[in-house]
Amino acid sequence: MPKRGYHHGNLRQALVDAALKLIEAKGPQGFTLSEAAKAADVTPAAVYRHFEGREDLIAEIAKQGYDIFADLMEYAYNSGQPSAMASFEATGRAYLAFARKYPGHYQAMFESGVNLNSDPDLALVAARASDVLERAATQLSEHIPADKRPPASMFSAHIWAMSHGVVELFARGAPGARTPFPPEDLLESGIGIYLRGLGLIKPDN
Repeated sequence: MPKRGYHHGNLRQALVDAALKLIEAKGPQGFTLSEAAKAADVTPAAVYRHFEGREDLIAEIAKQGYDIFADLMEYAYNSGQPSAMASFEATGRAYLAFARKYPGHYQAMFESGVNLNSDPDLALVAARASDVLERAATQLSEHIPADKRPPASMFSAHIWAMSHGVVELFARGAPGARTPFPPEDLLESGIGIYLRGLGLIKPDN
């Protein structure tokens, strides 16, 4: 059958969907633009009507991923209200849930080397996701005098790094292969230990 070329309905999204499957199967660096075109059933030349190259396609996938991620983080934060601690822990669990449900987006966002500053829209939506976690961190530390509380941007970044580490080591591939504990339990206990060490929550919480 002849290729449908740029007359394909929503070619841009079709290429994104095809690339997502390739990323899940081969990783963000494991496929070519020609493979994405073939998977979307269009000619390679048609791809360039929508994307400058493979990196541009991956950046679009990352942008869509961050948009989903930010919505999930926002929902998680709101679900924990009015408890600051519940909201903070919920955002951590949302990170794990996102990595499991959207592995292609996750890899495009965090494992492709995509430059967030290459596209203003990408930078904006990525900031929206991190802002949710920082907002939760700010609320959690409000009870501490301003001159004694740690910067919310610092410990929210630490929690993000911890969440990322749990995902990479224990929530992807073969969960439980390296530890008998569920990733959610590892993250929750790690967050608790870290926050108690900073004096953000009481030892008996």
